[in-house]
Amino acid sequence: MFPLKWLRRSGIVAGSPNQETGRIGEELAEDYLRRRKGFRILVRNWRAGRDEIDLVAREGKVFVFVEVKTRRGDGLVPGYFAAVGKRKRAALCRAVKAYLRGLPEKPATFRFDVVEVNLKAAPKDRVLHFENIPLFPKNFRVR
Repeated sequence: MFPLKWLRRSGIVAGSPNQETGRIGEELAEDYLRRRKGFRILVRNWRAGRDEIDLVAREGKVFVFVEVKTRRGDGLVPGYFAAVGKRKRAALCRAVKAYLRGLPEKPATFRFDVVEVNLKAAPKDRVLHFENIPLFPKNFRVR
């Protein structure tokens, strides 16, 4: 019998239950932002080294960087509040800088949103969208 860790690395077995929950949440968030909010999804799971942006989208001319937090049930702390700690904020800032550096033309405006997905909630309450979360410091610059 092969260890589960080896099977996952080899691609024979999908990721952990947490990874599967995250993938489902990202799909629901993407669908919600596209259908209900009219966003155009540009990239999903964009990586710069170890840093990752769950969704990169456009709402009109505004670039929107989205962190998706998925919960399987009613947690003690909502995903929005637990979504972006100090380390995660630094990682997201690094990833956003890397993404923006790679664009041929820099957007005039961008923002950071959090989408919280609760898989146990009723369908109409399953997705909560928090817009323009203060992630970036006032002196945030892309060089």
